[in-house]
Amino acid sequence: MNFSQIPGRKDVASKLVQTVKSGRVSHAQIFAGAEGGSGLAFALAYAKYINCEDRREDDACGKCKSCVKYEKMAHPDLHFVFPVVKKKDKDPVSDDFITEWREFAGKTPFFTLNSWLDCIGASNSQGMIYTSEASEIIRKLSLKTFEADYKVMIIWLPEKMNDASANKLLKMIEEPPDKTLFLLVSNQPGKIIATIVSRCQMVRIPRIDDSDAAAWLAKTFGMAEEKAADISHVSNGNMAKAIELCHDEGASLDNLERFKDLMRFAWKRDVLSLINWSETVAALGRELQKEFISYSLRILRENIMLTLGQGNSGIVFMTGAETTFSKNFHPFITENNIFFLADEFSLAYAHVEANGNPKAIFLDLALKVTKVIR
Repeated sequence: MNFSQIPGRKDVASKLVQTVKSGRVSHAQIFAGAEGGSGLAFALAYAKYINCEDRREDDACGKCKSCVKYEKMAHPDLHFVFPVVKKKDKDPVSDDFITEWREFAGKTPFFTLNSWLDCIGASNSQGMIYTSEASEIIRKLSLKTFEADYKVMIIWLPEKMNDASANKLLKMIEEPPDKTLFLLVSNQPGKIIATIVSRCQMVRIPRIDDSDAAAWLAKTFGMAEEKAADISHVSNGNMAKAIELCHDEGASLDNLERFKDLMRFAWKRDVLSLINWSETVAALGRELQKEFISYSLRILRENIMLTLGQGNSGIVFMTGAETTFSKNFHPFITENNIFFLADEFSLAYAHVEANGNPKAIFLDLALKVTKVIR
């Protein structure tokens, strides 16, 4: 990944390049941005540029021995840590899944935790960075570099690191071996333990502008500019979502149908259908359940905007199918029930994340929606 391959945000690339030119590369940095954004892409491009053997003015050469290995994510001085799931009874480490990671992240640096966990067959398991990972990080970074100037440790989603693992890493992050670089790519920096945040330089990665995203989509997928613009607007800077919509709109349509069923059964007060609905959603994996709830919260947000007369303001983000549904649905989402609905869906998300009983969670949610939708 080169800086030139990242859509937009030339300001971020320029600042990162300048740190290398001025010799002010901070040993521990947090690349903080929204889910599906370009945090990982910038971390990869930055690490590649730092260790490039023939740097250009504003980017890596892409041709030297180091760049070729970085492109394959197989450089001996480039290490990765990311959320994984348990295998049998032992705590896993990222290297147990490194082959899958290189293949998956090598296709595109724009993806979500849900899509990564689906790739490794997580099923109902939630991805974590376990305590055993800290020992592995310390072991790797205690070794001398093989080829490059810097040993680089990219930690994707450090907020998924358990407290024991995070505390074990504090000393290493505060006083790393010479020429060692930690790049923590986070979607929720507020969930990283404060003692780690205090030892890192924060690099904010803003969302990609719609125009830059649309141009990148049109070029990458060879689609019409109008369609690319529509997808970039709906995605609202989430490139992972934009790519998903380009490949397959099926997942969004499935969630839309689940949402429509819930609202229709709740309006009719059809308790039997609501029970069947809750059991169907409960049969999905936990990550898909969380994805559905997040999707529902977005649809609720867009519909209250329509109810408040903001349909032409440019702040409503929906696909064609969602727009068609919402034309008739949005009057049912009002200032009287939106806060209750948002709270209940958010609570359901928290319960799913805490490994609660999904049948109970979704039936409770369905019955509460029934109370207020009319």
